Amino acid sequence: MMSQPEVEDLVRALAPQVLAVLARRSGDFGAAEDATQEALLAAVQHWPAEGIPENPRGWLLQTASRRVIDSFRSDQARRRREDTVAAEPPGAEVPDRDDTLTLLFLCAHPSLTSASAIALTLRAVGGLTTAEIASAFLVPETTMAQRISRAKAKIKKSGLPFRMPAADERQARLRSVLHVLYLVFNEGYTSSGGRRLHRTELSAEAIRLARLLHAALPDDGEAAGLLALMLLTDARRPARTGPDGDLIPLAEQDRARWDRSLIREGVALITAALARDGIGEYRLQAAIAATHDIALRAEDTDWPRVLTLYTRLEALTGNPVVTLNRAIATAMVHGPDAGLTMLAELDDRLPDHHRLAAARAHLLELAGEREEAIRHYTAAAARTGNTAEQRYLTLRAARLRASHSTSRSPIGTE
Repeated sequence: MMSQPEVEDLVRALAPQVLAVLARRSGDFGAAEDATQEALLAAVQHWPAEGIPENPRGWLLQTASRRVIDSFRSDQARRRREDTVAAEPPGAEVPDRDDTLTLLFLCAHPSLTSASAIALTLRAVGGLTTAEIASAFLVPETTMAQRISRAKAKIKKSGLPFRMPAADERQARLRSVLHVLYLVFNEGYTSSGGRRLHRTELSAEAIRLARLLHAALPDDGEAAGLLALMLLTDARRPARTGPDGDLIPLAEQDRARWDRSLIREGVALITAALARDGIGEYRLQAAIAATHDIALRAEDTDWPRVLTLYTRLEALTGNPVVTLNRAIATAMVHGPDAGLTMLAELDDRLPDHHRLAAARAHLLELAGEREEAIRHYTAAAARTGNTAEQRYLTLRAARLRASHSTSRSPIGTE
């Protein structure tokens, strides 16, 4: 018998497959998405007590298909679509076919803004809740719910068929697809909220979809770069937490626990991608990840190369988080004061962001400014929604307090 969390993980993994099949059969993405959500809710309610069906995907397809048929029956103008759906057995499987990649490109609809396309795909393909997506975009949950609703309505109104776009149209949508997969992976690698640092079901799905995308577009440097970035980052996951689940920063990780097969694959991918014409943000990020991963010890890291790559990435994207990372690389090359000067430029661009407070605390600690480091570690802990990050940041502050107290103790009392 599966527990409630295990059931939730299973239905999240099956959700995009079920939605893709329904959207293709019915031709109505909005109705298919609503029906899939209802089927997932029914599964979460019934499976923990009644047990997992022998064919959970078929059960979800059958339940969701019935919801679609019920929806179409309530609208006489959609009788033709009802017949299309009813023509196939509701629980029929689709062997040797995964429509999830097609679903990705459908969500990257040309009539949608990039932000709306990403939000819709995170919901439909990534299985994230509206609250989680809102957190990723730093907007209120109600705002994100409205954005997703409008996106679904636009796709419905367009009548766009459920199929892979033609080659010329595919390239135009590719940027949104890559950004979606990047955000899904990041949410899986460092969850925006909750007790778990990792949500491996999300990062694994992002890697699976990135592999599909790279196989479909083998000559696209950014598709290869994104896959390489995911592999090189995920390779460190086994060493990223201790036995008690506490976060271990990159410099303190046991690199013997890193997945060397993923590192080899990732390095080979990014090496080939960098040899192609042009450069892009995912290739640059993958090159940074590779520089970290090939260093057998933290002190062997080629920080000047990392700084050069972050400088190029910042010029390309203008992203304040990239500037934050460049500041850390600057501190490793030129000293913590140089990094702190750069961080001061981000106060207006990343107000109240926990990563800015954490980075500042780290550099203040390196500079020997204990009291200020403690204050910023504490502020960072209060601002993050992830419990593992909160524990780590709180512990850093506590260790500095203890160290400061010991250093001021009278002789003979230590």
